[in-house]
Amino acid sequence: MEIFRNMRRRKMRSSLTILGIVIGVLALTTMGALSEHLNSLVDGGVKYFGSSIQVTTPAGQSTPLLPMSAQKQIAARPGVVAVYPHYSFEAKPGTNGGASFGAPDTIIAADPGELSHGDLRLSVASGTFVASGSHGQVLLGSVIAKDLGAQVGSVVQLPQRPADAKPGFVSHPFTVAGILATTQTAPDNFGYITQPDGQMLLRDSLPPALQGSVDVTTVAQSFTAYTTPGASLAQLDTMAADISSHVPGVSATKPSVTVAQFQSFSATFTEITVGAAILALVIGGLSVINTMVMTVSERVREIGLRKAIGARTGHILREYLREALAIGVIGGIVGWLLGFGLTSLINSASGVSGGLFLVTPRLTAIAIGFAAGLATVAGVLPAIRAARMDPVRALRTTG
Repeated sequence: MEIFRNMRRRKMRSSLTILGIVIGVLALTTMGALSEHLNSLVDGGVKYFGSSIQVTTPAGQSTPLLPMSAQKQIAARPGVVAVYPHYSFEAKPGTNGGASFGAPDTIIAADPGELSHGDLRLSVASGTFVASGSHGQVLLGSVIAKDLGAQVGSVVQLPQRPADAKPGFVSHPFTVAGILATTQTAPDNFGYITQPDGQMLLRDSLPPALQGSVDVTTVAQSFTAYTTPGASLAQLDTMAADISSHVPGVSATKPSVTVAQFQSFSATFTEITVGAAILALVIGGLSVINTMVMTVSERVREIGLRKAIGARTGHILREYLREALAIGVIGGIVGWLLGFGLTSLINSASGVSGGLFLVTPRLTAIAIGFAAGLATVAGVLPAIRAARMDPVRALRTTG
């Protein structure tokens, strides 16, 4: 209680000091929440894309389609335990699909059995997975479900018809079989349909002159190859190189390349945001130093009197450090609350699917802990000065 009485005696200075901490923690919380959201997308992306091998057509090839016969050739390569054909289409042609840092809303055609492969396991929050080989069913990610205003059992038109749709644009009704639990990465923006429905959409996307001549059941846009769970990136890279070398007419992307791209962007963004926030907090720490120095100067006679009647050096030191800590904790909590409120408000008002900010328990601990620690460290020198003060000289001080 004595700490708070001392702070009330200097209301203006204490308030301004706490305000400096509040501003610093507010900056750290908002910038950190932006970084945490991006990092959650990157971590999920690493699990989703870093545990499989994407096989596409080689660069410069005239046709973007692969023969279905390549599936067996890829499956025969060492280490490959499963291969699935893939088809993907824009869910909202002509728009950004509601994405922020994440993937655009996309229709993915894949065998339902594929969802059990890879390091990022998908689970439904409501409803069920689509049935293998069925028609007219879709499993929606949490974000695309929100974008479409869909619920389990409702019917959605896919792909969504754009305002400037060209003649011949085709959209099909799909019944929502289930909605995935949030993953904080690409699947949140994906709508999963079966392979037969993907081939139907592929036929729709072909030029009218080719729709009757191309057998869509014999081609795929790409393949995804899987190995046993827990395989290292080095093992996957070796498999990708082997596929590219031994399967004609395909190009397998090394997962390490995709992971490195994710991590490089994330690291750069994190350094910028956290650096700016820490700078704001350091400025707040300097204000703590200023306040504690002024406090010691104002209480010279009081300190001298207390030491003269027996107060020990350690007691004086602890009192000033506790006061600095209290300033840091109060400023940290208030700043975090303001940052949490601001990011929640922006997430709600932005209209961006999945939001822009993510306040995590880790960020909360860092923001409040760093504020408390910084304020305590900033109060060390003034506290030592007060604790070492000579009582005789202090009592002779006027004012």
